[in-house]
Amino acid sequence: MARFLLAPLAVSALVLAGCGSGHSQSSGPAPGTTSAAAGAGSTPRCSSSALAVWLGLGEGGGTAGTIFYPLELTNISGRSCRLRGFPGVSAWSGHQLGSAARRDHADPVQTVMLPNGGSAHALVGFTDVGNFSPSSCRPKTAAALRVYPPGERTARLVPFSFEACSKTGPVFLSVRAVAPGVGIPGFAH
Repeated sequence: MARFLLAPLAVSALVLAGCGSGHSQSSGPAPGTTSAAAGAGSTPRCSSSALAVWLGLGEGGGTAGTIFYPLELTNISGRSCRLRGFPGVSAWSGHQLGSAARRDHADPVQTVMLPNGGSAHALVGFTDVGNFSPSSCRPKTAAALRVYPPGERTARLVPFSFEACSKTGPVFLSVRAVAPGVGIPGFAH
């Protein structure tokens, strides 16, 4: 069984969500965010340095050996910025472990406008590495998630201990496109 710990990066408050087992989506953007293309051209893309990146933990939601947690991206730049697309996500322990996360197209790609202090999220799926043969996976404990915000080439590390495959091949992580608002059910920003 995987060990899960939380240590947010550049976020002053520790967030633990003892929430339900599912992920709910609202019909509109969460307070403090907008999901619109209007104004996107004049609003700069959120750079890695403009974002606090953290993982919202709780019970997590899951199906068929995969647990999903919201990867939270909070604008700390002091001005508005925008996100669009998929974060790059991989397991990290001084170097990348195994294959990078595959893109899960379950959520539509949209432009998310973030005012200063606003958050967006992308669901990350963690597949139980026990589903793979030990020889094809070579399980190892990861120390962090390495996260590239959409369109960025500079990664942020999110301290998080979990079992990963150290061999490339088995894809044990998945990531969805960014969506507006904090992704922790019941958590209001």
